Amino acid sequence: MMNAKTISMRQKGAWIWFAYTGFIFIEPIVEPSWHRWLIALASLAVFVVIFTIYVRAVDCGSRLVYWMIAATFALGLITFPWNGGASTFFVYTAAFLPFSVRSTKRVLFLFLVEALCILAESHFFYHGLANGFFAIFLLLIVGGSNIFFAEQRRAENRLHAAQEENIALAAVAERERIARDLHDVLGHTLSVIVLKAELAGRLIERDPQRAATEIGDVERTARTALAEVREAIGGYRARGLAAEIETARRTLDAAGVKLTVENNMGNSKLAATEETVLALALREAVTNIVRHAQAKNCRLRFVSENGQRRLLIEDDGEHALVREGNGLRGMRERIEALGGSLRLERERGTRLFIELPLRAEGVVS
Repeated sequence: MMNAKTISMRQKGAWIWFAYTGFIFIEPIVEPSWHRWLIALASLAVFVVIFTIYVRAVDCGSRLVYWMIAATFALGLITFPWNGGASTFFVYTAAFLPFSVRSTKRVLFLFLVEALCILAESHFFYHGLANGFFAIFLLLIVGGSNIFFAEQRRAENRLHAAQEENIALAAVAERERIARDLHDVLGHTLSVIVLKAELAGRLIERDPQRAATEIGDVERTARTALAEVREAIGGYRARGLAAEIETARRTLDAAGVKLTVENNMGNSKLAATEETVLALALREAVTNIVRHAQAKNCRLRFVSENGQRRLLIEDDGEHALVREGNGLRGMRERIEALGGSLRLERERGTRLFIELPLRAEGVVS
């Protein structure tokens, strides 16, 4: 919606086109007489009212626009037999129509109706067709050019609307990205902090030195979490799969879970987006194991076969949660965005299967 300042500027700019009313004074100046001047001044006064209402109706989106266009054309028909310069009102009508009527076919039909009315009036009342044909010529030139400009303006408006929509969608996508990443980052690191703090609480009386070490780890982990949050907001996605595996190993070790890694990827190299998705998936899976599973062992298995990259994350714990939460949902969205799939099985532990399509060599994502 336009603000008051924009409307005011448009209204002031519209009055520039009012200069074309000067044509109605050509005959009174060339062949002066009191009735020519009276007709010219009266028609000008009426058109001032019509034009004012038209400009305001355009800015307000009122249907009065169509009535003012019809009134402009009627004013031309009334004054044209006594003042040839009144053809300017036909030109105004032709100029207004393309911006007010969206259908080009309907505009052209109205141009035809205008032309026929002008011809009929010229023949029966004006006693000469020369001015009538000249008025129709101006009508077609001005009206035809304004059809082009009106379509161009509508295209610009559509483009502007599309750009605004894209900006809004991009903002929503960015908020969702930040929400997913903050969930992954904080969910993981806060779980580690909780484990370390609980361990320090148990050790503070029987082994103060070990407890102090664990408190130191809590501080370092908290600082790391703060840095990761800042990086996530700035567009950071992951530190890399190898670094995430080592972090997972330390996290699981603190929770008393033994991690086994099997890597059968061969010489296959992960793209940055693939590595990011797998790293964040691993982080979320490890966080869930630490939070919800009373597991003793966890196995990671990476393999490339049958045109797929596969990651299996398996533990021998017991998961009470069966509903898909924000973390798993965010993980699934990332994987499916790369054309992959995610499958979760909960039977004698939990198995998380992730598949990504194998890229052709030389393809950079």
